[in-house]
Amino acid sequence: MKILAIAGSNSEVSMNKQLVAYASTIFDNAEVEVIDLNPFEMPIYKHERELKDGIPQEAKDFAAKIDAANLLLVSLPEHNGTYSTAFKNVFDWVSRIKERTVWNEVPMLLMSAAPGARGGAGVLEAATKRFPFHGGNIVETFSLPFFNDNFDKGGQKISNEEKDNELREKIKKISAIETILEK
Repeated sequence: MKILAIAGSNSEVSMNKQLVAYASTIFDNAEVEVIDLNPFEMPIYKHERELKDGIPQEAKDFAAKIDAANLLLVSLPEHNGTYSTAFKNVFDWVSRIKERTVWNEVPMLLMSAAPGARGGAGVLEAATKRFPFHGGNIVETFSLPFFNDNFDKGGQKISNEEKDNELREKIKKISAIETILEK
C-alpha cells in the first residue's frame, strides 16, 4: 500500500506534520511519503495568472502524488477557523487542472492537530463539507486537541493513551478496507 501523508502547512515545526508522520508509522507494510507544502509553493492563484501562464508544474506534481497513492493521510492546521493559506493555494491550483478532481477519490484519513481544546474542529468541518465536492473520499476523521500536552515531541508519538487508541482504531478500520489495499 502506498500512503501519501500530507501536512497542510508550510511551517518548519508543524504539529500537523508531526501528527501525520506519526499516523503513517501505525500502518503495516506500507510505503509512505510524508510531505509538507514548501516544495509546492506557487504564486497565489489568480484567474488572469492561470490564463497567462497556465497551471504551475508544482500543482501538477502534487496531483501526481495523490494519483500514485492508495491512501491519503491529510492533517490540516486551523488558521482562523479554516485552511492555512499555503494549503488553500495548493488546493486552488490543483482544482484548476482539467479533467480531474483534487483528491481523485483516493481514500483519506482527514486529521487536525491544534494547541487548543477544539483540536482544529473548524478546519475539519470545512474540509469534511468541501472535499467531497472535489473527489474527497473521507473514510475517517481524527482530531488531536491540546497538541502540546498530548503529543510527545521527543518520542514523536501521541502521549495521551485515549487519543492514541482512538487513532489506532480508526487506522485499523481503514486497513481492513480491501479496496484500499487492492488499488
